[in-house]
Amino acid sequence: MKAYVFPGQGAQFSGMGKDLYDQYPQAKEMFEKANDILGFDIMKIMFEGSAEDLKKTEVTQPAIYIHSVIKAKVLGIQPELVAGHSLGEFSALAAIGVFSFEDGLKLVAKRATAMQAATEQTEGTMAAVLGLEDTIVEEVCEGIENVVPANYNCPGQLVISGAVRGIHDACEILKEKGAKRALVLPVGGAFHSPLMQPAREELAKAIENTVFHDAVCPVYQNVPTTAVTSSEEIKKNLIAQLTAPVKWTQSVQNMILDGANTFSEVGPGKVLQGLIKKINREVDVNSAE
Repeated sequence: MKAYVFPGQGAQFSGMGKDLYDQYPQAKEMFEKANDILGFDIMKIMFEGSAEDLKKTEVTQPAIYIHSVIKAKVLGIQPELVAGHSLGEFSALAAIGVFSFEDGLKLVAKRATAMQAATEQTEGTMAAVLGLEDTIVEEVCEGIENVVPANYNCPGQLVISGAVRGIHDACEILKEKGAKRALVLPVGGAFHSPLMQPAREELAKAIENTVFHDAVCPVYQNVPTTAVTSSEEIKKNLIAQLTAPVKWTQSVQNMILDGANTFSEVGPGKVLQGLIKKINREVDVNSAE
């Protein structure tokens, strides 16, 4: 059974999407629609911008969404199962018609600006913890105020999120407990933690005012990690995602239990392929072509 997976922030690169724009009339039309919706020339930034230009949250999130959904549409993918990592969930849902490309882009733009605003209200950051059991990381987080597990990327790789001081304290404790690395990340905020509550409230309003359809195939959302098809469930989980951890390891394991044996990554980069291989070496992984 074939699953399609969609990447989140961090997969962007300079020049992303230019090949699609040049090759497919449908892609060209969708890129132009994206410019109109966003009110700025995202094509120019994607095709010609520097890595620094692409790092801004209000650019990164729409850029990855646009690239991923356009690629899915021009390739005409017919998934049996789908999942997306954080932001990638929006790409996955647009790719299978839960909402339109245009509506999804509006939601992603709202999500990006709301997250940016929340980071400016709170002193938050994130850190990658490598080489420890999840349970040890979870125990350390429980003992520190405003620090939580945020991204279960693969066994031995868990990102934590929260208040700056708490994250630095957690890193010291985790190193003492044997972490190979506990590295504060160059991010502007505590994503996927309770510090994102103001962004969650903003996004919830936008989601409630957007038309969602039931999914045509099972979607394995970051919350709750098991198969979902109901539009109402999808909405609820998409809202919860902003303050809850991305349980990527668990989502992939559940997809495999339900029959997935091939995973195709749709969008920029190969980040998810690497993570899936670390979760289960038996499955096939590739880039959607």
